Amino acid sequence: MIRKKIKNKKWNYTSKIMVSILLASMMLMGTVGCSSTATISEETANTVSETTDEAQQSSAETVNEVVYLTKDDIEIKETYEASQSDEHAINADGDDATYSNIAVSKTGDSDGDESDFYGTNAAVYASDGATLTISDSLIETSGKHANAVFAYGEGTTINISDSLIETSDNTSGGIMVTGGGTLNATNLTINTSGNSSAAIRSDRGGGTMNVSGGYYKTSGTGSPVVYSTAEVTLSDAYMESTASQGIVVEGKNSVTLNNVTLVADNNTKNSKNSDYYQAVMIYQSMSGDADEGTSSFAMNGGSLTNKNGDIFFITNTSCEITLNNVSITNEDGEGIFLRASSAGWGKDGSNGGKVNLYATSQIIEGDIIVDEVSELNLYLKSASSFTGAINNSGEAGEVNVELSEGSTWTLTADSYITSLSCDGEAINLNGYTLYVNGEIYQ
Repeated sequence: MIRKKIKNKKWNYTSKIMVSILLASMMLMGTVGCSSTATISEETANTVSETTDEAQQSSAETVNEVVYLTKDDIEIKETYEASQSDEHAINADGDDATYSNIAVSKTGDSDGDESDFYGTNAAVYASDGATLTISDSLIETSGKHANAVFAYGEGTTINISDSLIETSDNTSGGIMVTGGGTLNATNLTINTSGNSSAAIRSDRGGGTMNVSGGYYKTSGTGSPVVYSTAEVTLSDAYMESTASQGIVVEGKNSVTLNNVTLVADNNTKNSKNSDYYQAVMIYQSMSGDADEGTSSFAMNGGSLTNKNGDIFFITNTSCEITLNNVSITNEDGEGIFLRASSAGWGKDGSNGGKVNLYATSQIIEGDIIVDEVSELNLYLKSASSFTGAINNSGEAGEVNVELSEGSTWTLTADSYITSLSCDGEAINLNGYTLYVNGEIYQ
């Protein structure tokens, strides 16, 4: 199989082969003296994972090579088709099976929970403890609720590599798990164009998804690259959304990105519950599709580029965000870095976002807003720098800030926080006023 490769941090728009790597350059800001006003609890601080520091050794490490496949790159030896509603082209029901160099075509619409929760209309389907292995193949769907590759149930595993997946209708994800299934993907190219069609998708019951290498792009409304109600890990990949968030995490689930390039352009509303656009959304919908609990988003190395709105939006859930040496760029001059706020999900008065944000060797630029029903614990360590304001309009939700190991905060407007813990010379007021628990910080 001939494979086109993305190399050396260059995007060629003509060939649609891209890796955009923005390297962080550490910037030591001018500082003024700092005295500790209050200390965030050690118990809360210790919840950060010890593995974070080891996950990314240097921001200079990049996505060196990403495979982008076209149909011409796949050598087809056998074809499988399904055209009826709720019919699979390939079905591994409790059996182990292996396929290579195949073309799979799925048409026929379906609707409702049966296809989304249980995969009844998926092109490639595995369940009941099966292990299904696919390589060097082409998988296409053009029906509604026609997910391409679907692993359902505990003990079920799909291993898929070096393959091209394309879906063109609504609610049709690229690769998907529910009910505790496992899916391992290597060097895939996935393009989805329908609405509510994440390239990497999960639904009720979740599962585990491990994705390494590859190119993942979505163009539909409500179609992030990743929609997680599962445990999802991606490494060394290129990811792009052109109408939706780049990443959505719902409920007690996680997304971990290791050395990936993420480009998000959320410019079309999929819900009336929120007025904001964002690259990463973390929330609880209360639909029953995701257990309630602490959500998790971690990014180690690589880059995140946001083209519209905010970088992070957290609502109606508790979450932990871990950033380790990530190059982050917000191309929207009016967008902010993080917004923890109530929206249209959950019960009024208790539906804010509760966030622990851990930054290691990290540059953060942009304001932070925490509304009156939300909370933020911000931990900056290992010479991290934050340039921005927190709640510049006045006191609102509880905000605790802790700076250590040479980290700095440079204000860009007046800021209001609840407590501050830092070493000397960590705060650069930059001509503005910092209020800590209602008192002016000197």
